[in-house]
Parts: sequence; structure tokens; C-alpha cells
Amino acid sequence: MGGQIGGGALGHLAGGGGPIGGRPADDHPEVVGSHGEDPASRVRQKSGRQDGRVRPISLPDVAYGATAVRPDWSDLPESLRQSISARLGAPIASAQSAGGGFTRAFAAIITTSAGLRAFVKAAPLQDPTSHWYAREAALTSALPQAVPAARPLWTMADSDYFVLCLEAIDGHVPSLPWSPGELESALTAWSTAAEALREPTPELLAAGLPALPEILRGEMSWWSEIESGREPLPRTARHTIAPARIRELAALERALPALASGAAMTHGDLRIDNVLIDRDGRAWLCDWTWPCLGAPWFDTVTLLVSAFASGQDTDALLGPWDAPDEGVDGALAALAGYWLIRADGGPSSASPHSRQHQRFSGEQALAWLAERRGW
Repeated sequence: MGGQIGGGALGHLAGGGGPIGGRPADDHPEVVGSHGEDPASRVRQKSGRQDGRVRPISLPDVAYGATAVRPDWSDLPESLRQSISARLGAPIASAQSAGGGFTRAFAAIITTSAGLRAFVKAAPLQDPTSHWYAREAALTSALPQAVPAARPLWTMADSDYFVLCLEAIDGHVPSLPWSPGELESALTAWSTAAEALREPTPELLAAGLPALPEILRGEMSWWSEIESGREPLPRTARHTIAPARIRELAALERALPALASGAAMTHGDLRIDNVLIDRDGRAWLCDWTWPCLGAPWFDTVTLLVSAFASGQDTDALLGPWDAPDEGVDGALAALAGYWLIRADGGPSSASPHSRQHQRFSGEQALAWLAERRGW
């Protein structure tokens, strides 16, 4: 949803980074989460861990559920509103805008006068977001039934807009710090999805799934660029352990593609703001715009960056995924570099909060890596 391969703002691996050697662009995937979230200010407190150690809890300055800057229902062209209403079969009674996200496109829970609820996204046809929505519709409709994700109800092009209508999930973006129950639900949902996607169907493969190793080499090798002198150290990394560890970070980054290869379909943008928890406590995975072929544990590491910030024992939570130690360290190095570079990119054309979330995510990925390696 946002973009972030994004912690609050990673902009996806396959779609948001831009080529190595040039600063990444601001094309962030959409954040679906539309309900209340974690406290809006950064706080520090203590949290116990299974290994007996204590780590401070870190929260972003702005809640994931309050990052979006979107058009209201009334801002859409009247002809488009009439077409959406006609397609839903009744006048629109209310439109609750999605509060989370890092794009400026329309996204809202629509309720009709007949009581029908649907999640509607809309973007102008000339906006790249409209192509993301079309891809999301194609991929989500082809997901195996076991994957816990909202399915498309319909799409249409009208009034120079592309519209995607999805099943409405009555839920909320998980709160930060993660509660153990919601984190367990999210990991269970991803485990179920990963098992169902271990061998992608021909229909999914036909949609065009890039290889994760190629994405890592092309979009997530920033420490190597810095080591070589082709890129400057971002200001966002100067106060971290990065300046003293550039060589190690670059080496971990270079070893990662071979360790993260695989034939399974991954989500490609699995962050806390792409998870919804419904009223029964079940987790749903949102925004299937950027899947790729690779090792599922990479997505698990991405998701658990926010759990690390929540004081959770993330290494223990990774245990069932059989992730190679050097692969986990490489993933954290690559994610940290990617996010910190993006956070240093100046004002964003998407959410005004995307840079802060990228910096938060990059700092937490780097802190987790430093803890694992004893830096």
C-alpha cells in the first residue's frame, strides 16, 4: 500500500526503486489499511523478550493509519461517481477514506444505501497508479483460494480513470507496537499464503513475475554503490553504524541474491501496513501488486522489521522459515540501504510522511542487523 519495499514506505522492490546509480523514484504502491493504528508519536519503553534480553520499543512519528493524503469521494469527477454508484447498484451513502498509505490516489470503503460495502480504488489513467491497480486486479484474481486476500469484484475504465473494486475487509491495520496475537495472525496468514504459492500457477506466471535476485541486484545494492564511490553516503545513515561498516554491508548485500533465489511466488511488499486484522482476529494480506519469484523468508524478514521495533524476539520468530543466517543479514543490509537512500531523497510527491517512515524502517533494519552481528 504505500510504498515502502517500504516500512512505511518502502516502495516496492520490483516497482519503486529505480535503477542503481540513480536516486530512486517516488512511485509507491498503495496501502490498503483503512482503520486506526499505532500511537502517532515516537515513544520508548521496555519490552521483555524470550531470550531474556530487553530492547527499547521504537515507534514512527506518524501512525501508519494516518499517513495518507487522498482525494475525497466528492473530489472524483461527477460522471465517475455516477458510474461507480451504478455499478454498485445503489446510491452511495458513505465513503470512508483509507487513512494509511503512501500514494495520493483515491481509496475508500464505500457503503451504498442498500448496505453493500466494497473497497474502491481509483486513479487517473495517465497516473502510473492506475497501472498498479490493473496489475493488482489481475494478480489478486488469480491467487489460490487458500491465500487470505480480498478478491476483486470488478474493474472499469470510466471518465479517464481506472477503478478497482475489491471485497471490503472489516478490519484494521495492526497497532504498533505489535501485539503478540496480531503478529502471530499475520505470520500465520503469510505462512498459509507462502505454502499455497510455493508452485505458482501458469496464470500467475503469465502475469510476469520478476526474479527476486535480479531485483536485489538492480534496486537494492546501495551499499555497494557507496563503497565504490558511485553514490554518496546518505545523510540519513551518517548517525548510524553504517559509516564504520560499509565494506561488511556491501559484502552482505552482494551475497544476498544467490541466497534469496527460489521458484515460489512472494508478496514482494509485505509490511505492517499491508496487513489487516479482521474482527475475528484473522489477518488478511493486501496489495498484491509487486509479487516476484524468490525465497519466502525474504518477505518474512521485511514484515518482521516492525516487530523488531516493537521489542519482539524476531530471530526466534524467523526460526520456522529456515532462513540462512547470511541471507537474513544480507536482507537486513539491503533493506536498510534501500530505505535510508529513499529517505534522503528530499520531499516526496506522495505522502508527506513517506520519508520519515523510510528512515524509521531503515534504522530499524540496521539496528536488527547490528544486534545479530554484535556490531
